[in-house]
Amino acid sequence: MPFKIEQLIILGILLIIIGFIIVFFGIFMGAKESDSKTKVAVGGFIGPIPFGFGNDKNLVWFVAILSAVLFLIWLLFK
Repeated sequence: MPFKIEQLIILGILLIIIGFIIVFFGIFMGAKESDSKTKVAVGGFIGPIPFGFGNDKNLVWFVAILSAVLFLIWLLFK
């Protein structure tokens, strides 16, 4: 039985809200462990230019290269 568009929209919104709740609780659970060494990097691309930033140099390079590869894959399937 295919879903109606209204059901898919509601399902998508619920999944987003559930994701925010999981992240919110994860932040508070992780705040207890202040001695942990968490490495974070975020990347993407603006137009054809990949970028990345974070607190670990190797992780930033990985995210920047991953962004470039995903951009090339997107170009191939466009």
